[in-house]
Amino acid sequence: MPVDRRSFLRNVAGLAAVSTAAAGTSGLWSGGAQATDAPLRPPGALPEDEFLSTCIRCMRCVDSCPNHCLESTPVTAGAQIAGTPQMHPRRQACMLCSRAEGDYLRCTAACPTGALRPIKKDILQIREHVRIGVAEIDLNLCYSYNNYTCGTCFHACPLQGEAITLGLWERPQVHPEACIGCGLCERACIRYPHAIRVKATDRPHQQEPASPSSS
Repeated sequence: MPVDRRSFLRNVAGLAAVSTAAAGTSGLWSGGAQATDAPLRPPGALPEDEFLSTCIRCMRCVDSCPNHCLESTPVTAGAQIAGTPQMHPRRQACMLCSRAEGDYLRCTAACPTGALRPIKKDILQIREHVRIGVAEIDLNLCYSYNNYTCGTCFHACPLQGEAITLGLWERPQVHPEACIGCGLCERACIRYPHAIRVKATDRPHQQEPASPSSS
């Protein structure tokens, strides 16, 4: 069943405590994406090649993030992407500015070059335009596929029943067409190493979201 605006905002707003508790119980601070993974960009990012040529490494998006989930890519990652913003959901996930003031996702509104397209803090805009990545489940690690039941990733998802559904014995299934890649499932996973991970995907051209000046 599709998530309405009220349920969506309630789900997102209640996730901070869940993910923080998971962080404390699973030793996840030493986790993170593998070095070979493509970086996870902020919401609204252009396709990677365009993003790299448009981003001026000003870090305004990083400074504006109310959940401190964005960070500057270190120089050890290579000169091409050093200084660009990226996200490691296992450390901190995107809360979609659920408790922040303003009508737009703050990082997208802060970008001065268009490397991040402005996205309204609205469920319809978020569904259509936020594609940070897609969550993938490791069935060999997931408790629910290995004689236990869990469901933590499902309950952390702001699009419950759309991006993630639960089957028999609370076995989660990700639906890539609906997953926005916020990383809240990865952050909340109680398994260590974590059984669900957001992987970067190509960000195809989509209809441009409404800009702050045109709203």
